[in-house]
Amino acid sequence: MAGNMKVLNALDSAKTQWYHFTAIIIAGMGFFTDAYDLFCISLVTKLLGRIYYHVDGSSKPGSLPPNVSAAINGVAFCGTIAGQLFFGWIGDKIGRKKVYGITLMIMSICSIASGLSFGRDPKTVMATLCFFRFWLGFGIGGDYPLSATIMSEYANKKTRGAFIAAVFAMQGFGILGGGIFAIIISAVYQACFKAPTYQVDPLGSTIPQADYVWRIILMAGSFPALLTYYWRMKMPETARYTALVAKNVKQATADMEKVMQVDIGTDQKEPVVSAVKSSNEFGLFTKQFLRRHGLHLLGTASTWFLLDIAYYSQNLFQKDIFSAIGWIPAAKTMNAIEEVQKIARAQTLIALCSTVPGYWFTVFLIDRIGRFTIQLIGFTMMTVFMFALAIPYHHWTLPGHHIGFVVLYSLTFFFANFGPNTTTFVVPAEIFPARLRSTCHGISAACGKLGAMVGAFGFLYLAQPQDKTKADAGYPAGIGVRNSLIVLGIVNLLGLFFTFLVPESKGKSLEEMSRENEDSTEEGAEVENHSSDNRTVPV
Repeated sequence: MAGNMKVLNALDSAKTQWYHFTAIIIAGMGFFTDAYDLFCISLVTKLLGRIYYHVDGSSKPGSLPPNVSAAINGVAFCGTIAGQLFFGWIGDKIGRKKVYGITLMIMSICSIASGLSFGRDPKTVMATLCFFRFWLGFGIGGDYPLSATIMSEYANKKTRGAFIAAVFAMQGFGILGGGIFAIIISAVYQACFKAPTYQVDPLGSTIPQADYVWRIILMAGSFPALLTYYWRMKMPETARYTALVAKNVKQATADMEKVMQVDIGTDQKEPVVSAVKSSNEFGLFTKQFLRRHGLHLLGTASTWFLLDIAYYSQNLFQKDIFSAIGWIPAAKTMNAIEEVQKIARAQTLIALCSTVPGYWFTVFLIDRIGRFTIQLIGFTMMTVFMFALAIPYHHWTLPGHHIGFVVLYSLTFFFANFGPNTTTFVVPAEIFPARLRSTCHGISAACGKLGAMVGAFGFLYLAQPQDKTKADAGYPAGIGVRNSLIVLGIVNLLGLFFTFLVPESKGKSLEEMSRENEDSTEEGAEVENHSSDNRTVPV
């Protein structure tokens, strides 16, 4: 049984070694690219509007039509959902390592291709941009279940949470890196190509060279990930997959002896392939799975769904919120490149002061206070701060009160990352059986990105002013930023309640959480007495 395999016991009790940090860097650079690519689009959407949708005689700079803006922001999420489900399933079917390099290449190639979207006609450029961002999302989606599962199966039980969280925390550096890079590029173009503000010269405020700015920003995120491709391909298959799914304990032992540089040893009587069909080997669509893990999957999927509604709507549209409260100047008082710089500066400040610290607080504390506690604290504080922003919203829009708004807004990001944004990624990689671990993580993550789509599309319309004459061009009247923030507060509160469906996995082995190490006395020697229900082929 799994609990008696020396190689798994050795992994659980292994001291932190260099190969752990190597695995974090290899997996983490994929998440650097993931976050960079998903969030950098918010830095350039206003620039795209100025370049391709300028209206002569308009008092405001051009902006993306609602359907185009929704497509650009949401199409990557559609691809991400497809990638999470497909690569999650295929990672359990043929192994994590065999497809791990493929996701990285898809991300890198499509990231570069997004910046090369051809044609100067708006429809052509937007169509090709959406096409490549869909497949970019497909690669990003695959990285979620594979990276989480690989890291959880490599780690020891004492520091497993911190290692998985550290991989995910690279998202923070991806968001930060995107903002810093956008500031640098826009500063260079500002220095080289002077331009008046929109209210002085509407046409001249957007220099022809601005078309290169958004392309360079979109392409740059692919290069850090490409640097780790070779090491991804050199990683062996995880011992847990090889031993528990492929049932080759001898190979699993050899692989781990090589990476851990120790002599694990294995009982020569231990079979290479299990001869007895265990009653634990149920598939995804079975009563046994529903009984053991049904509520767990509901818990991981629902909390990730609810978290991402709030998290992505805040992240993708913080530029609109900052503009609404006056922290970013009115668009007509800036030229196109200056607006990119101001938006990037605001988002970088939020990432530096709250997003990145929140991730790393989780890394340092997750194996001390537990996943459940951190997720509960996170959802609770996000709810509190969201209502603190929404209820006295008019107060925050008055001159002199912007700093207070930004501080509270930053704290919602801090507690999202020191909270459910990280734990919803960690827990699904720990509580399901090895043969279904990647699939269940992919399902949970796909529900999260479904929530991100709700946030991305919904907030775009909801946050419009209730007075239609004040809404952005092409948008119907919404419920306003204040009421939108109240809705997000209610969403966070629901996430708090669904957290109680998620079990605590701190300090426990993966086999203990999934119950793969249960003694075989129940199924034992009476193999022929097994019912047909227990012969379900794993999905």
